[in-house]
Amino acid sequence: MNRNVIVKELPAYQVAYVRHVGHHLHTYQAWHTLGEWASAHGLTPPAQFSIGISLDNPEQVAEDAFRYDACITLPDGFEQKEYPNIQYQTLSGGLYAMYSFYDTVEKLADAYQVMFGEWLPASGYEADERLCMEFNMNNPAEDPEGKCKVDLYIPIKPNV
Repeated sequence: MNRNVIVKELPAYQVAYVRHVGHHLHTYQAWHTLGEWASAHGLTPPAQFSIGISLDNPEQVAEDAFRYDACITLPDGFEQKEYPNIQYQTLSGGLYAMYSFYDTVEKLADAYQVMFGEWLPASGYEADERLCMEFNMNNPAEDPEGKCKVDLYIPIKPNV
């Protein structure tokens, strides 16, 4: 796994987002709402990044309490007007470990377990308080195998 993880510095990102609260496999609802809004405002890949953020571990919270933010990066100078269901935030930049994942959505939790349970303890780094980010590189509904391609970013700092 070590050769599949890249340590890199990320900038801070201004994003628009829709928060999903409920079962972790139903986050597509937030993506649908955000996608309609983003398309109407010309905010689409590859110019903008789609980033998912799990605010809770689905194994540690009740199904109906899981929180997830579906985000789209905003270009410089984007006017952040008030829209129904759309919120804005800044995602922290800094040092991250990046792992490219390509499999079914249900197996994404396994990638987190490997990163935190295997890679991180042997890496010389430790996790910090910033949020993990999932850069969505494809639409699983359009993938020939129905898989998602995600660059998973774990916030890290050197072990001291």
